[in-house]
Amino acid sequence: MILLAFETSCDETSAAVIQDGRVLSTVVSSQVRLHSEYGGVVPELAAREHLRNLMPVARGALRDAGVEPAQLDAVAATRGPGLPSALMVGFRAAQGMAFALGKPFVGIHHHEGHLYSPWIAGRPPVADFAAFQPNLSLIVSGGHTMLVHVAGELRHRVLGATVDDAAGECFDKIGKLMGLAYPAGPEIDRLAERGRPDAFDFPRPMIHDANDEFSFSGLKTAVRYFLRDRPGLTEDLRALGDVCASVQAAIVDVLVAKTLRAAGRLRVACVTASGGVTRNSSLRRRLREACEQSGLELRLAQPELCTDNAAMIGILAERKLLRKTGTTPWVADVLPGWQLHEALEA
Repeated sequence: MILLAFETSCDETSAAVIQDGRVLSTVVSSQVRLHSEYGGVVPELAAREHLRNLMPVARGALRDAGVEPAQLDAVAATRGPGLPSALMVGFRAAQGMAFALGKPFVGIHHHEGHLYSPWIAGRPPVADFAAFQPNLSLIVSGGHTMLVHVAGELRHRVLGATVDDAAGECFDKIGKLMGLAYPAGPEIDRLAERGRPDAFDFPRPMIHDANDEFSFSGLKTAVRYFLRDRPGLTEDLRALGDVCASVQAAIVDVLVAKTLRAAGRLRVACVTASGGVTRNSSLRRRLREACEQSGLELRLAQPELCTDNAAMIGILAERKLLRKTGTTPWVADVLPGWQLHEALEA
């Protein structure tokens, strides 16, 4: 099976060609520079850039894979959640292409794509679902932080999610308070390397709560007042590194503690993690250390598959087609507020 997939849920335009579990090509056009001027993603600008970039990105993916449109067996795209106008660009293009070719079309849940991305590995990437096992999955990105129990392939349930700011959102908002460019997460990660994670004792919201939910708005507020009461602190590079390292430690402590606690309660032997924040070096290191100490297998999404990409969308779409879980009508609409548990019912 040869499948072309699109991903346009937020600020990255991506296309990928998949064949029998292998990623033949993947192309991503990022809009980070465009949106950094505004300190966050501007939906209207994102949609405009998707319209401008989608066809060149799709042609590039097909060219790199050595595949002609007539050779495609199916087309897929992210259906939700995401920015409505951004989703519409990739979703409608994929529907139109599938209709013109007379091929099946599959609309994929963005978070479900992340959920199974840790099972795609290597260079070039290949899906390794033969090694799949029940796991506790942490999905952590700019807009979402959640724990999911994956009982089997395409069988999962959400245990808990963020009740306010997600981890990535917290990174970005705190970065903005410190005068860092958007997106601030990677810059905080870089600056934290020269700082001391125990320099400042910031709160770890809900870390001891027995539930599987997250909250990072309190941490953001604490850092805001901390900086207000210490004007000029972040102008000192050493102090800035200490603040970044301490903020990062607070966020990572919560993510690791709640993930390992849930894994122990469910008695799974495997933990997975995906989403843009999973590129954070401290989170990857701490998860490895914690899982090794607990005797758990850990699968982390490859760095290039952590951020939004069409490869994970295409791989999941292929799995769904192979397992005959149903296609998406050519006339279906995008679902900007699509919940992960609803993906199993679509």
